[in-house]
Amino acid sequence: MQGFTFSSTAHLICATGSAAGLAEQCASRGARRVLLVTDAGILKHGLLDDVLPGFASADIEYAVYSDVLADPAEALVLAATEQARRMNADLIVGFGGGSSMDTAKLVAYLAHPAQRQGLSDIYGVNQATGPRLPLIQVPTTAGTGSEVTPISIVTTATGKSGVVANQLLPDLAILDAQLTIGLPGPVTAATGIDAMVHAIEAYTSKHRKNPLSDLLAREALRLLSTNLERAVNTPHDLEARQAMLLGACLAGQAFANAPVAAVHALAYPLGVSFHLPHGLSNALVLQQVLRFNLSAAQGLYAELAPVVLGERLQSGDAAQQFIDELLRLHQATGLPLRLSDAGVTRESLPELARSAMLQQRLLVNNPREVSEADALAIYTAAF
Repeated sequence: MQGFTFSSTAHLICATGSAAGLAEQCASRGARRVLLVTDAGILKHGLLDDVLPGFASADIEYAVYSDVLADPAEALVLAATEQARRMNADLIVGFGGGSSMDTAKLVAYLAHPAQRQGLSDIYGVNQATGPRLPLIQVPTTAGTGSEVTPISIVTTATGKSGVVANQLLPDLAILDAQLTIGLPGPVTAATGIDAMVHAIEAYTSKHRKNPLSDLLAREALRLLSTNLERAVNTPHDLEARQAMLLGACLAGQAFANAPVAAVHALAYPLGVSFHLPHGLSNALVLQQVLRFNLSAAQGLYAELAPVVLGERLQSGDAAQQFIDELLRLHQATGLPLRLSDAGVTRESLPELARSAMLQQRLLVNNPREVSEADALAIYTAAF
């Protein structure tokens, strides 16, 4: 066996209703001043209503930064960091989807009183070398897995940039399905497919693929594929929702240690240029990337086929059945199937392909090498 390393969030609570004890978890870590990083939708839908009273009971001062937007920009991260500094926050909570949790990671790092690095200093892999404040993550969507990854994605003037460092790994993740009740079907579908892509790309990653990530990716894919339709069609099904949260978390643990590849590399330019949700961007290119990779990853796709098909797997080409089942799930969710259905223009495809080539951090992990011409062909086939 080839040697490997594996890192993840130190503590995980997976239980319906567990978010109500957030203040107690903060108090147990000695926190006296807490900044909660979230978005306006979380406040609008009252997801913090049962959480915030606990801070008064625990005698903890708190503030809420609720200006997070999808694909957070540098200015947003810096504004949240400044609020944390002004209140001398000693613990940061990310409460929401991937954008809120990604922002919270960077705030926890940049707002530490002894921090000497700025945001521009830490883009890339292992450039963040200083201390961070304690960090708790509470996901409200089952998708990004940001609660267990050392990765934060920021939108810059030139596109998307990543900060990747173990310092960003949270201390605690709280998975509470009650927070995902009422999510619109398209959001549930897109985030669920995003998590499935994490599992698939971790399992087929060219670099750092390892037995532990493989185990997590397979179980994640099982949980996600068998509960996605239930979660979309019966949004108050707590059992399906909790399974989706755990599946997304396991997929996050997998890809944090066996990185994602071409699906994400081609999805990022769609988010930047057309402001598509990240999960939808992944879904729109998934089929064509899988077909492109088939010659190099056929055996691995065949291994994943029984995970998503179970007893429905037939004799014959298992890898193709795997790809077909993922298409069926995509169709069943009601999400747009083609780039053109989501507002992407044909004339934009060459520029999208050029932008995808900038994501070499991800493309090197793909089981098959991707050229700019390949990227253009994939976008064209997905159009």
